[in-house]
Amino acid sequence: MVKHHHHSHDHGHDHSHDHPHTHNHEHDHLHSHVHGDSGSEQRAELQTLATQFVQGFREAKDKTSYLRLAQIDFQRQGSDGLTMHLVDANINSNWQIGTASPAFGSRELVYMPYPGEMVMERETMTFTYVSLTQREDVDLMNILKSIVRK
Repeated sequence: MVKHHHHSHDHGHDHSHDHPHTHNHEHDHLHSHVHGDSGSEQRAELQTLATQFVQGFREAKDKTSYLRLAQIDFQRQGSDGLTMHLVDANINSNWQIGTASPAFGSRELVYMPYPGEMVMERETMTFTYVSLTQREDVDLMNILKSIVRK
């Protein structure tokens, strides 16, 4: 059984074989990076879709059927040609409590904690696929990006 993928990037699991893991971290974790307006509408749309998807998944009595209706792949091909199988869906809750950005002329960051009303929860969802030789954690945002482009 694969243990949940934590944001700390701990990838412990109980399989009786070793397999390297890869990451798809193109998604925004909404860290304190400043983003331009390019694609901000698409990001907002994807965030709304992701929020609705996670909410629906949590409420679904039959999680497998929910994933099938959402056309989430239960198998995908690994980089070595072996079939990778969906074994885990992980939802992680985070709260951004402040922002940190580079200070001018210093190696220190300028830190600004948020007042309580600005602290907001955000959730990320990751799907874990494994084969005999590989493990891949695919972020829901990457799946939604490919669906929205179609």
